[in-house]
Amino acid sequence: MSPNGLSVELTAPNGTKYTQPTGLFINNEFVKAKTGERITSINPTDESEITSVDAAGAEDVDVAVAAARKAFKTWRDIVPTDRGGMMLKLADLVDSHASTLATIETWDNGKPYTVALTEDVAEVVATLRYYAGYADKLHGQTIDTGPAKFAYTIREPLGVCAQIIPWNYPLAMMAWKIGPALACGNTIVLKAAEQTPLSILYFANLVKEAGFPPGVLNFLNGYGPVAGAALASHTGVDKIAFTGSTATG
Repeated sequence: MSPNGLSVELTAPNGTKYTQPTGLFINNEFVKAKTGERITSINPTDESEITSVDAAGAEDVDVAVAAARKAFKTWRDIVPTDRGGMMLKLADLVDSHASTLATIETWDNGKPYTVALTEDVAEVVATLRYYAGYADKLHGQTIDTGPAKFAYTIREPLGVCAQIIPWNYPLAMMAWKIGPALACGNTIVLKAAEQTPLSILYFANLVKEAGFPPGVLNFLNGYGPVAGAALASHTGVDKIAFTGSTATG
């Protein structure tokens, strides 16, 4: 564990050594949960403990949503081509860290390494590049209603998007949700599944390295009935994207 308690040095079963963040990623920084509570992440192949991460409570959700709201004021007005450029850089960083991300996904999630590498991580890269290309191609319409009127539509970002993802495709589910939201100029608070938080936290480092402004992307670890419920019911959230069971729908 690092001196500040926000990361730990790990060696995966395949021999990969890396620094695993364990805090909540808010405003481009890892911070400890205000409750002091933690979630233990388990290797599903033998049920051994990998490490533990901070577990967000309602107060942490408030801080993350406030950070996203503040960032939205400027992120929405960034030149769309520049937004797309940051997304392309993020995709390149994911590509360069693919083996580590696949290792973490396999260790924490249990899927075969080849699947994590050639399907899941590759999907993240492809999804980010796809939506990066859309960032400067979003437009409204002019509508001919006759010479007496000028009618048009304009597409505008919604604001703060709360996103809750399941355990089975952590990185891919994340990419499918953040890609279109970022391209359209929204900011995000994403809660990873409590069973599989590790790859998302490693990805958070790449977000900062890609040059995204603080508060645009925030990642929380936390239990569904606590952090998930606080996020889904938060009055500062403009849109919810939630993948879950039939009961969720």
